[in-house]
Amino acid sequence: MTKGKFAIGAVFGAVAGFVTGILLAPKSGKETRQEIKEVTLKAKDDVVDSAVDVKGKAVQKAEEVRGKAEEVVGDVTAKAEELKGRVEQAVDGAQKGFSKKPKTTKK
Repeated sequence: MTKGKFAIGAVFGAVAGFVTGILLAPKSGKETRQEIKEVTLKAKDDVVDSAVDVKGKAVQKAEEVRGKAEEVVGDVTAKAEELKGRVEQAVDGAQKGFSKKPKTTKK
């Protein structure tokens, strides 16, 4: 289970427990409604804070992945250029070898 899912579950569990406790407590309806409103607003703030935190971490991970991808692309490009140079040298050598007149041996 991820930390984000656990945090959201913990927040909802705490809210549900608190609301149940308030509803069962011997208070007036006005006091109960006020407490429910306060808890709901706090829970909303907690969820928003968690969402902002998760978004920040996601953006950070995306930047890390982008950086690594750019690094890999650079490495692959360099290797491809190196291989291209080797192939060109091999082709040039082969062409030079085929264009030479064969040596004849006298017997």
